[in-house]
Amino acid sequence: MLYDTPLEDILFLDIETVPEVYAYEDLEPHLQELFAQKTAYRRKEDQSPGDFYEQAGIWAEFGKVITVGFGAYSPTEQKWVISSVSDADERRLLEKTARILREFDQKVRERDARDSSRERRAYLCAHNGKEFDFPFLARRMLIRQVKLPDLLKVQGKKPWETPFCDTLQLWRFGDYKHYVSLELLAKILGLETPKNDISGKDVARVFYEENDHARIDRYCRQDVKTLIQVFLRMREEALPGPEEWAFR
Repeated sequence: MLYDTPLEDILFLDIETVPEVYAYEDLEPHLQELFAQKTAYRRKEDQSPGDFYEQAGIWAEFGKVITVGFGAYSPTEQKWVISSVSDADERRLLEKTARILREFDQKVRERDARDSSRERRAYLCAHNGKEFDFPFLARRMLIRQVKLPDLLKVQGKKPWETPFCDTLQLWRFGDYKHYVSLELLAKILGLETPKNDISGKDVARVFYEENDHARIDRYCRQDVKTLIQVFLRMREEALPGPEEWAFR
């Protein structure tokens, strides 16, 4: 799908997550035990579960979504439109996200109905999305009892049947052990770094201690912009000029 999918049929996204509660001590005792079991393979011998708890936001069982950034190409405006949704109430945030995914999917289906020359389908694109963003969203929706949109109903599907695009996977070129961060990929491709204010390790502190959701929103939207630029570079297309971006 890299070269032949219409750009307007791809929804680019990035999520920001934090531990569901800020401190390990705030977890109920049984969840503390389960967190210790879950992280045993990751912790160093001298590292306690409490010392490792700052990593809790990477697991859907112990983390939560606080912001979702979106980017999509608007052929009518001829601009890349970037937006985000945030909410301290995760269930409301996930309901908004599910609605956006359904509306995007429906929009592509309507284009398909009008375009008899080819079959069109909606795709989701993220960096490391197949390992993180997409499953994290789906798991948290199930936990919060939010109805899954069709784009996330991939249980039992073969990899080529899923509507997922992952720039990390594209960069691997078949090397399945290779990992590269979005920040590093942007740097080596000559793109502006998305980490010019905060980075992922700062998000929980900014959320819980500073209560600065707007700052996290800006960070997430910048990640989406960088993701789109990386994708276009991999597609061997020209990058949009400053006038071709719209932040809403």
